[in-house]
Amino acid sequence: MGLPLRITFNDTDYVYQLNTSPITPATSELEILLNGEKIILQKDARRVWVQAGEGPVIEPDFAQALGRSVALRFRM
Repeated sequence: MGLPLRITFNDTDYVYQLNTSPITPATSELEILLNGEKIILQKDARRVWVQAGEGPVIEPDFAQALGRSVALRFRM
């Protein structure tokens, strides 16, 4: 687990951590710890980040924002 990362979505700040390593340009699944709860994001056929698996349900736009945030930070 790495350092806490921050994202602002709809005027609300969130802190998250990545449980996925190593992250490469070929990574298509991310495990994220958001507010202490595990969320899994997958890149679908349209190359859009969507939530997969169990756990708390988040908005599709928020899932896309989280995936893009990680992709930009790690140059995926």
